[in-house]
Amino acid sequence: MIQKLSATKVKQARPKSKNFKLFDGNGLYLLVHTNGSKYWRYDYQFTHKRKTLALGIYPSISLADARTAHQNARELLKNGIDPSHNKRLEKLTRNIAASDTFKAIAEEWFIQKQGESSKRNQSRTLAILEKDLFPYIGDIAISQIKPLEILTAIRKIEQRGSTDLPQRARQITGQIFRYAIITNRAQIDPSRDLVGALKATPAVRHNPTITDPGQLGHLLRAIDAYQGTIVVNAALKISILLFQRPGEIRHMEWSEIDWQESRWELPGAKMKMGWTTLYRYPSKLCQCSKSYTCIQDVVNMYFLAPVPTIIHRIATLLGHH
Repeated sequence: MIQKLSATKVKQARPKSKNFKLFDGNGLYLLVHTNGSKYWRYDYQFTHKRKTLALGIYPSISLADARTAHQNARELLKNGIDPSHNKRLEKLTRNIAASDTFKAIAEEWFIQKQGESSKRNQSRTLAILEKDLFPYIGDIAISQIKPLEILTAIRKIEQRGSTDLPQRARQITGQIFRYAIITNRAQIDPSRDLVGALKATPAVRHNPTITDPGQLGHLLRAIDAYQGTIVVNAALKISILLFQRPGEIRHMEWSEIDWQESRWELPGAKMKMGWTTLYRYPSKLCQCSKSYTCIQDVVNMYFLAPVPTIIHRIATLLGHH
């Protein structure tokens, strides 16, 4: 009968001229190398083949730890599972989980799914990921993320006073989790549990289109009498001539203007549907624009030439003095 090891005997085991084993019973033993290092091993048979399972290195793994691991391995054998194969599978699973972080999958999802959306939408999505989500859940394995962790990240957006971004962040998170489920990196979408936990987005009040000539005249007179900055004043009057959304007006570029045909070619990259759209560019704007070639953004003032000079010129020729 093999005498059981003791913690003292394991600790005091000294190297010899050859490697040797100190047995604890049922295939468990301590392998002592000639350099003094000590390894826990378990010899067993599976499908009539002799195998050895490494259980760790002493003293990181104590005698008690080794016995627990040994017992777990024996339980696997009773259930027809090879402990060595199970150990490799667990290691592979851990490695995959480590590489399948929320950030890694989000970046993969962004490349796969966001390529079809507009540049503006891509920029907005990327900003939410990098500023609001990655710092809090980016390094966590996506299969391990809990609803509370997502809620904590999104609550920080709410604390900044934003109204629509929290819901947008939850939607993006849900899309990423659904992508992870499809690609077999996650089983559930924990963002679904956040429905009702976030502040409701305030109802949007849309201003109706002005169809009454009298009201339209009132709007035009109000714009003409506007006493704000010359930049905004010019943008308002440009809007009257082009009938476009404020964002499109702000981001007009000289490269988009076809001077020969007097038209504005808005590239598909700036449009939600991805279609290049043509608009008539009034001759009055052509007259005040042709001599300048560097407006990037009217309202945000991304100019290469002096702002007052350019905008004042445009405003003056549009009737602002």
